[in-house]
Amino acid sequence: MNKTLQSLPVSLALILGLGLAPVVLPTPAYAVDNMSATDTPDLTSVRAKIKAKDYAAALAELRDLAEDTQQADVYNLLGFTLRKTGDFKTSLTYYTKALELEPEHKAAREYLGELYVETGDIAKAKEQLDVLARLCPGGCEEREDLERAINAKSASN
Repeated sequence: MNKTLQSLPVSLALILGLGLAPVVLPTPAYAVDNMSATDTPDLTSVRAKIKAKDYAAALAELRDLAEDTQQADVYNLLGFTLRKTGDFKTSLTYYTKALELEPEHKAAREYLGELYVETGDIAKAKEQLDVLARLCPGGCEEREDLERAINAKSASN
């Protein structure tokens, strides 16, 4: 046996012993719903403010967070809150930013679709529904909510 082959087990043992195994071994893949970024800020108080329809306070907190971090959830909630206050143009900007950072962000896809429903662009809303159908072929809350919004708008016209 040549020296290279003989030293291979020793090299592997050394790598594992030095704690370098994570560099060598593959990391597991996570499902979309299980993704958790280490830079995700705590959005509990923002969500409580949104639930209470205190959009001004939610916007203030979200804008502070957006100054410190570029994170899809923050931008998505900024878009949602602005949409609820009627600022559709700025809302669109934040949904777009959220999707640039995380193209498979289901909530951003749903809310963007709802923005299109509210502004009367059903074709673009259906595009977002198609994306959600690909992201969750077995169904998901975001897909069902957007589908309901589209159907309600279509029934009212």
